Amino acid sequence: MDAPTYRLFGSELSPYSVKVRSYLRFKGIAHQWLPRGPATAAEFQKHAKLPLIPLLVTQDGQGLQDSTPIIERLEAAQPEPSIHPDDPALRFLSELLEEYADEWANKPMFHYRWSYEADCKSAAGRIAAQVAGEGAAPEQVAKAAEAVAQRMVPRLSFVGSHAGTRETIEGSLRRVLDTLEIQLGTRKYLFGDRPSLADFGLWGQLYECWTDPTPGKLINDLYPTTWRWIERMLDPKVEGGWDPWKSVHWGIERLLEAEVAGLFLPWSAANAAAVAKGDAEFTVELDGRPFTQQAQKYHARSLAEIRRKYAAAKDAPGLDAILSATGCKKWLAG
Repeated sequence: MDAPTYRLFGSELSPYSVKVRSYLRFKGIAHQWLPRGPATAAEFQKHAKLPLIPLLVTQDGQGLQDSTPIIERLEAAQPEPSIHPDDPALRFLSELLEEYADEWANKPMFHYRWSYEADCKSAAGRIAAQVAGEGAAPEQVAKAAEAVAQRMVPRLSFVGSHAGTRETIEGSLRRVLDTLEIQLGTRKYLFGDRPSLADFGLWGQLYECWTDPTPGKLINDLYPTTWRWIERMLDPKVEGGWDPWKSVHWGIERLLEAEVAGLFLPWSAANAAAVAKGDAEFTVELDGRPFTQQAQKYHARSLAEIRRKYAAAKDAPGLDAILSATGCKKWLAG
């Protein structure tokens, strides 16, 4: 048997790692999944430019990092089966929702995981077991779990999670789940019966929520259709075609209006403005409440990238009408 072409270093607890793994499975790209830990540390350090996962090592030994560029590079090299809707306008909407998922939907995932005691204990224990490696003594894993929690809980500030933003962050997750429960009731995936880039991005965050006690119980108890989609996306397949806009518009419009234009883009623009001014922190009104967090340079680059993609796609028939109606266009036009 030929050796796998790609080696994917990641973690079951990383939304971006499982996102890339799901994509590789969908495309039928031979790969080896390598949980980051002691056994893989040397090879990881050899290929990683940054101490971040996922890391995809190509057949010629090149290390690729950051889930979206990884997927875009692989998609260009192997375009079928495509993850992009045939309609250029819907393709951009899928890309926009994926950017939203990576940059905003990560907030509820991280918030629940490290704000709630049961979730923190569960995640820290699983991370510690991976880091400690097979055969580690229980006391060693327990000590490592304490260290993980002590390191991660303070990082809640990176996603703006605190008492003043709890209602906004948790309300965002519930709204997404409410929308998906209806949107996925008549189709397998967001844009039809085959997965789009948006599915991979949003799924990575919600899969992690599902593996944690508090949001996992919420999904299992109240959102059975979404739960089936989460399981389906572990190994997604083409099960039909893309749906037309008139069929998918309700759920996509709701996500665009309430989440992308209502939360993500104004937050992203405020963050970019703070970074440009050199401010360490910023506050923006979201959902009628102040949202305060540390300014993040990476997120400013994210806004520039989605604006670049919009500039390339803006002439797609029907796109500007959708973006204008949902309140997204004013943020994307720059």
